[in-house]
Amino acid sequence: TRFLKADYAADRFSWSVDEETLAEAELFDGKLALLTNAVDLKAADAVARYKSLADIERGFRVLKSDIEIAPVHHRLPDRIRAHALICFLALVLYRVIRMRLKAKGHSASPRTALDLLARIQKHTAHAGARTLHGISRTTPEQLELFDALSLPKPA
Repeated sequence: TRFLKADYAADRFSWSVDEETLAEAELFDGKLALLTNAVDLKAADAVARYKSLADIERGFRVLKSDIEIAPVHHRLPDRIRAHALICFLALVLYRVIRMRLKAKGHSASPRTALDLLARIQKHTAHAGARTLHGISRTTPEQLELFDALSLPKPA
């Protein structure tokens, strides 16, 4: 509607295109304009902060989907802070995994890496007075992930 001008004085409904407003809008076609009220912020810094917002939003999507942290309704302030801390630590660990895999040139995503490593199980068996402990056999793919993540292999 900002490009159209209605003629309210006409007998019948009549309108025209506001060519000046249209030409002004065409200057921004295909561009994203960032507006800020921070007068001391340089243009490059404003763009960097805008891009970091996308990274933060991606982090929240990871928390909800990959890490599967669901909303929990707490009443007590200590529990709210504890829940926020757990979410933050989970996101930091996820990002560290992503960073280490990328640095080693590994193609697995953090979600895939976590799924593969979750298959490793510790077993405890009791036979009379004896207790036996063991770890499931690790696959070459899992051992490669331990190397890529700079983690000690399970023993």
